[in-house]
Amino acid sequence: MTETNRIEYKQELTEGLEKEVIAFLNYREGGIIYIGIDKIGKTYGLADSDGDQLKIKDRLKNNIKPSALGLFDIVSEEREGKDIIKIIVASGPEKPYHIRKYGMSEKGCFIRIGTAAEPMPQKMIDTLFSKRTRNSINKIKASTQDLTFSQLKIYYEESGYKLGNAFAKNLELLTEDGAYNYAAYLLADKNNTSIKVAKYSGTNRTDLIESNEYGNECLAKATKQVIDKIAVENRTTTKITSKERKQNHLWNPIALREAIINAFVHNDYTNEVPPKFEIFADRIEITSAGGLPEGLSKQEFFEGFSVPRNKELMRIFKDLELVEQLGSGIPRILEHYGKESFSFSDNFLRMTFIAKEVADESTIREDDKEVGQKGGVTGGAMGGVTGGAIDAIDALTKRQKEVLKLIATNTTITYTEIAETLGINESPVGKHINALKTKGFIKRHGGTQGYWEINL
Repeated sequence: MTETNRIEYKQELTEGLEKEVIAFLNYREGGIIYIGIDKIGKTYGLADSDGDQLKIKDRLKNNIKPSALGLFDIVSEEREGKDIIKIIVASGPEKPYHIRKYGMSEKGCFIRIGTAAEPMPQKMIDTLFSKRTRNSINKIKASTQDLTFSQLKIYYEESGYKLGNAFAKNLELLTEDGAYNYAAYLLADKNNTSIKVAKYSGTNRTDLIESNEYGNECLAKATKQVIDKIAVENRTTTKITSKERKQNHLWNPIALREAIINAFVHNDYTNEVPPKFEIFADRIEITSAGGLPEGLSKQEFFEGFSVPRNKELMRIFKDLELVEQLGSGIPRILEHYGKESFSFSDNFLRMTFIAKEVADESTIREDDKEVGQKGGVTGGAMGGVTGGAIDAIDALTKRQKEVLKLIATNTTITYTEIAETLGINESPVGKHINALKTKGFIKRHGGTQGYWEINL
């Protein structure tokens, strides 16, 4: 393994980290920084990975301008039995980024050239600044300032966070003069952003049989509602054979969820055009406003290079576990659907997923009908543990309770099965399971062929 134009190695956390991050923020492809690996690719590891992660987040938050929040991910990984840190940096939309104390000068601005972070010439600094995107949702003042955020606070609490009095500033929901911006408007309890899910009986738009309207509320809530609605439409049947139980969906659930979230997070809201979701007899179409982000090619898009259009939404959706890592969504979709599923224009991006053939429902055994599509049980008892008992546990978040119920229902359930059932990625599933183990509610016996023991 060697350094490249998009990969930087550091044996330990040093004072020059901000320079490397800024160089990738200003680079059209972004990049990845590994800490705990030296320049020739030898793994040394870190003595205090958790502590270093906190230091990195604090430094990148306070020492870089414009704000880079929502443009980087800090991930703990294990390599050769040693802890390392992986920092994923997206290409920023507000170039040039610079070290706060040095301003937009050659001493403060850097650009990735080959395998090095080089000072940015003043002419380039001036050119990038003249092109800086000013008409973005964090700079547009909300048309109304009488906004409330009770729903957003509830979602944060369910994810294990508590929003303090300064949440609007910390989440970058304010303009430079302290007013609520358009990002705040989209996340407020009430707004005028309508999200539609249309269903047609045939393969064209001539026979509309159902029109559901979501939105006019917190965008995170609207996203969850659209995910739930389309999950219902993504019907599944079960075929029982002598050897196994086979389930078929019209569309791959994980790819479909990624596409829905991608449409919400990367939609261009500056023209007040929301994403659109349409279900046909043979396909589903998901359309978001705005073409490819400036400076991003189709090839880079498919390879997962991340240029977030709405970094404030990206950050919040990550906090709420709707988004996993920067740049992970499109490659995850491509695991199940080809590049031909994507179409681009100057003003829109559309994802079209063809429906798969579904097994005949008559093959479902009668005694399996009480088992829900997602593996749930329609009774109250789950192996001696009741759902009510789990709901009464104050020490758990809502999501942790959902995971615990699934484990109680099926003590051999896998991370993948939990992720598909809850419509989330496997990474947050692992985080919730670790929390349940740490709090003493579950214990694992055996390896991949083992089972879970529940302690209530």
